[in-house]
Amino acid sequence: MAKAGNKCLETAKKQKKDEFYTQLSDIERELRHYEHHFRGKTVLCNCDDPRKSNFFHYFSHKFEDLGLKRLITTCYKNQDRDLFSHNDCEEAIWLEYTGDKNGNRIPDPEEIGIRPLKGDGDFRSEECIELLKQADIVVTNPPFSLFREYVAQLIEYKKKFLIIGNQNAITYKEIFPLIKDNKLWLGYGFKGNAGHFINEHYEDYAVADDHKEGMIRVSGVTWFTNLEIPKRNEELILYRKYNPEDYPKYDNYDAIEVSKTADIPEDYNGVMGVPITFMDKHCPEQFEIVWQASGNTRASAPEAVLSELKYERHKDDRGGCGVVNGKRVYGRIFIRKRKSCKSC
Repeated sequence: MAKAGNKCLETAKKQKKDEFYTQLSDIERELRHYEHHFRGKTVLCNCDDPRKSNFFHYFSHKFEDLGLKRLITTCYKNQDRDLFSHNDCEEAIWLEYTGDKNGNRIPDPEEIGIRPLKGDGDFRSEECIELLKQADIVVTNPPFSLFREYVAQLIEYKKKFLIIGNQNAITYKEIFPLIKDNKLWLGYGFKGNAGHFINEHYEDYAVADDHKEGMIRVSGVTWFTNLEIPKRNEELILYRKYNPEDYPKYDNYDAIEVSKTADIPEDYNGVMGVPITFMDKHCPEQFEIVWQASGNTRASAPEAVLSELKYERHKDDRGGCGVVNGKRVYGRIFIRKRKSCKSC
């Protein structure tokens, strides 16, 4: 199942067909945890066709409930008209909504300001950056193929954000340092760690009982944010005891392998390698993130970190992946318990 979803994701990366529209139910499920952040704020959805975007629908219909100041959304004009012309705007536009004016608490067409953009609506263009500067919080589902650039821009302009991305982005050399430095973390996520996105241009590889007409199932998607949420303060309850047989050392790092987050030992104070899914449960007061073990570790990790981890190049580590008893394991996050944590 996961391979099928990832196959679709890889297709999106290669062909740049990144039109994955998010379901309203998924938006509502995640954003209910952040509602207090939006009062008096300007929200920007800068990767959204407002005619299809459920982000625009959500914020415009909950404008008064959230206490928003302003809602801005931009629409990208696809230059390849043969691919998605019926889904893209005839021209790039940006919309502005400042709330209900006639008392019906519904965003009517005459209450929404529609203005043309000079360019194609690319979030990297000067005019779209000017709109970004006006925003307090950015909420959207950006193109998977441009995720690195998109996050870099948000960080450069010091914006608060809540965006959707692939879980594997955790290990990107451009993204991981932000996670390590507590500048970005995971939200509450999707049911079953997979999302169904509205997209008519891909075959749905999901099995029959997981198939949804007109949608594509993508595994390993999650929400990335820098907005504070309660789950970040919830420490994991640890109950396992350390023993060398159950927790072997890596061949190429001075750390032990913990194959499941639930199996983190309560009595081990050294460095541990855990699956990247650990980040969904990470409490920064409980664990320190030391670094990661992935295909780009050797090229991206500071020498001091490699020295601390006593990294030794292994013929099978493919750039820095962890190796246990001669076998390479999937990407890992190196963590260490903090002495000040409540459960330690």
